[in-house]
Amino acid sequence: MQDLQTRNQTFVAHVGEGGAGQTARRDGWWIEPTLVTIGLVVFIIYSTWAALVGTNYQSGPYISPFYSPLIRIPGLAWISPAIFVLWVPLGFRGSCYYYRKAYYRAFLWSPPACAVSERPKEYRGESGGWMYWLPVLHRWFLYLSIIVLAILWYDAFRAFDFDGHFGLGLGTIVLLVNAAMLTAFTFGCHALRSLVGGNQKCFACGTGGDLRYRGWKIVSYLTGQHPMWAWLSLYMVAIADLYVRLLAAGVLQDPRIF
Repeated sequence: MQDLQTRNQTFVAHVGEGGAGQTARRDGWWIEPTLVTIGLVVFIIYSTWAALVGTNYQSGPYISPFYSPLIRIPGLAWISPAIFVLWVPLGFRGSCYYYRKAYYRAFLWSPPACAVSERPKEYRGESGGWMYWLPVLHRWFLYLSIIVLAILWYDAFRAFDFDGHFGLGLGTIVLLVNAAMLTAFTFGCHALRSLVGGNQKCFACGTGGDLRYRGWKIVSYLTGQHPMWAWLSLYMVAIADLYVRLLAAGVLQDPRIF
């Protein structure tokens, strides 16, 4: 027992103790925050450019998910339509429980990993200031994101319509996969899991309890895979935008399956 306690104590790290990144861990704890930093920076750079350029976001029946729903405001044609849309998924992902952990560790080193010292400071977490409201805002962004997600499914089904004729192109598949991955990410949200199954001592005791229990089981399964869907859906959105953009620019030709 004494040996176990001694071994556990070697992995204890406190705020600012010995400087940021100090730890007794011997594993590659730095790999995950490094990869997260690279992954987020690459996406942020691409998505910012794609959102601000304001061109080549439509090709035939396809529309970039960065620009859907397509909103054009008279007198503000100089503003990229993506600006009126992207604040919803940005707010949803920025307040997401998983992404908060990811960027706290990657960018703020708060902390960079378990049992690894962070930058010296008075650690308060999300217990004060505007960050206290992030979990509350996350639920409202969830509702808005479900609306945007429904529109993206509409875009995916509209991608079967080629000038009034039913067809299937590679772009149709890209938009369908994008909508499916975003659905898995959105409906695996921790806030949705709480909404579906929270404050419930007995599912069978209330009206519609069986249906609510089944919904909670589905959401719980997706929640368990939330980090995977967070990354897959993030980059699938970028891939869908890039594919539509290359089609619109004439760089690629959309293979028509039928």
